[in-house]
Amino acid sequence: MMLRALIFILTSLMSSLVFAVKPNIVFIFADDMSYKTAGFMGHEVVKTPNLDKLANDGVIFERAYNMGAWTGAVCLSSRTMLNSGLSLWRAHDVDKAFSNNKNKKKTATPTKSEVFNSKQKAVNDSFWATRMSDAGYDTYFSGKWHVKSPTHASFVKQGTVRPGMPKQTEQRYQRTFEQKSDSWSPYDKTMGGFWAGGQHWSEGLADEAINYLNSKKTSQQPFFMYVAFNAPHDPRQAPKEFVDMYPLKDINLPESYQTLHPSMAEMSLLSSKNQKIKVLRDEKLGPLPRTKYSTLVNRQEYYASISHLDSQIGRILAQLKANKQMDNTVIIFTADHGLAIGEHGLLGKQNLYEHSMRAPFFIHGKGVPKGLRRDAAIYLQDAMATSLNIAGANTKDVEFKSVLPLIDNNKAISYERVYGAYLNSQRAIIVNNYKLVLYPKAKSIELYDLAADPNELHNLAKQARMSALIKRLFKALRHEQEMLADKLDLAPIYPELL
Repeated sequence: MMLRALIFILTSLMSSLVFAVKPNIVFIFADDMSYKTAGFMGHEVVKTPNLDKLANDGVIFERAYNMGAWTGAVCLSSRTMLNSGLSLWRAHDVDKAFSNNKNKKKTATPTKSEVFNSKQKAVNDSFWATRMSDAGYDTYFSGKWHVKSPTHASFVKQGTVRPGMPKQTEQRYQRTFEQKSDSWSPYDKTMGGFWAGGQHWSEGLADEAINYLNSKKTSQQPFFMYVAFNAPHDPRQAPKEFVDMYPLKDINLPESYQTLHPSMAEMSLLSSKNQKIKVLRDEKLGPLPRTKYSTLVNRQEYYASISHLDSQIGRILAQLKANKQMDNTVIIFTADHGLAIGEHGLLGKQNLYEHSMRAPFFIHGKGVPKGLRRDAAIYLQDAMATSLNIAGANTKDVEFKSVLPLIDNNKAISYERVYGAYLNSQRAIIVNNYKLVLYPKAKSIELYDLAADPNELHNLAKQARMSALIKRLFKALRHEQEMLADKLDLAPIYPELL
């Protein structure tokens, strides 16, 4: 840990991206957006013109990972890591520190002393927004939070704080996906969800962000905006004009499409006792076994939600320009993780395939070069460390790393290994484009060559020639587990790999 911290400090000091005058920092956060589903990442169908222009005028990081989750709500784990700056299992400890708080709502706007015990206050004082405030920034939050510590304890100002997901309706869960009798419409405002309250949540969030930008037009104090959209999380609703942009005939099934993933029970996506009844919530959003039609409809509504999200981001960008704030602003965009949306027979994010671990990520703005791409692996939570680096804020005990040194040097790396975990039922490690995935409950092994097989279609684990490589990767995984305080002991489960 000490070595990693020293390397990070040295590389940060060597960065040529020095900000003499502190720029504004706008962090735009999507929800459930896979790295594949944007034009700037090469998607041939999804239309994201505003994000494309912004990304292509900045630096795109093509391999941004989420470490995983200790809960089925992968969003919560990702966001707790992001705001605490701590890796998965230490962030889990942060989550547990706030889980039993009985004094959350003593008053309409409780003070820190009313909300926190001493341990909670110490943790919150190291949160992202608190560090930015200490560095002289006016801090603002609006949208999806999904972290146990309340937003007002970290942010000076806030708009509407949304829940982890819009409330689903029974019609959505009970969809038959029969072409002539589907009872669900993503643009029917009576269905609730993103339409609850009468205005689409993405549009309301953009309105609030614009109002905040206008309030800062004459301010000399730099601001940090954390704008967190719920889209394109299910129920994936958007106005009709955006759904109409994606006729089903223009949508393809993913290369990895299958009707049923054979290891769903071992992945903790199904109950091993009754697979027909107990299905993880995300996997209920389409029939099991999957059908081609239901998969295409899910993808259609997902794409529409992303394009609608892009249009709202465009409104925020337009206001930054109109207010002449863009020239002194750095924008970081990413999502909390990816999503399967039909790949490998899955719909959710509770898996360790690339489509679910990876999110889009780019940085744009003052002092940032234009038109660059980087393929060095990062974690999406590096957004926090990067903004602290730019702001000259305190980075003590932050485990994630600034991406600025990677911008300076296209041969630099931040992480020699990429780690992934989901509950105690899935583990993964990536080293030099080889990815080892373990399902301990099934004692199974998967191995993928990501360079030759980016869609993870061909499991190489049973090839005899891969035996030595698998053992090396297993050793690397166990080393990373020790570094990251992962207590799952894989040695008794896979003694043949020792």
